[in-house]
Amino acid sequence: MIEAGRASPEERGALLLAIRRAGMRDLNVLRAIESTPREAFTPYRYRDLANRNISLPIGCGQTMTRPVDLARRIAALAVEKSHRVLDVGAGSGYGAAILSRLASEVVALERYRALAIEASAHIAALALANVRVLHEDGLEPPSELGLFDRIFVETALSTPSPALIAALAPRGVMIYGRAMPDRRQRLIKLVRNLSGGLDENDLGPCRLVFCAQGAAQSL
Repeated sequence: MIEAGRASPEERGALLLAIRRAGMRDLNVLRAIESTPREAFTPYRYRDLANRNISLPIGCGQTMTRPVDLARRIAALAVEKSHRVLDVGAGSGYGAAILSRLASEVVALERYRALAIEASAHIAALALANVRVLHEDGLEPPSELGLFDRIFVETALSTPSPALIAALAPRGVMIYGRAMPDRRQRLIKLVRNLSGGLDENDLGPCRLVFCAQGAAQSL
């Protein structure tokens, strides 16, 4: 019998199959997704839809990204076990949980206090000891957090802030959605090169929620 609120193996399998059919071949990412129950991060009223390849509302006007799109962006990040990862725009915490299976440490920043509290609870319920969720403005990460080997921006923005770029370690990689003037979005990969500059790669179109600045005070 399947526990209430838990997905069946068939539902989990169907989601993984959809991700594979979309072209995902990174076995580490696929394993991380397989071991991270999306329904554990989904509002109760939508849990029957958690293992479908669709976006879902999570509160504060935010959404959980389609699993196929999330998998594509995480694969582009090329996370290794030794890496510290900064997750900007944590939302439900689902992306941070997947990243935690791939990295040594994940620090997730969320501007909405309500979402940060919920994400922390979801992470704790799965006993993911290498993840912290903080109520902070992700575009202005506190300098005391240090440098990160990978920065995963889960929103679209016109350009990363100087503070966000400053948090990228040597040879580090940042993935974000660039919001274009015509409202199209492009998935951008920034790599800190050996001279300290940034090399940019356009990975194609994407669709993310637009980034808001500052830590929300009322939610």
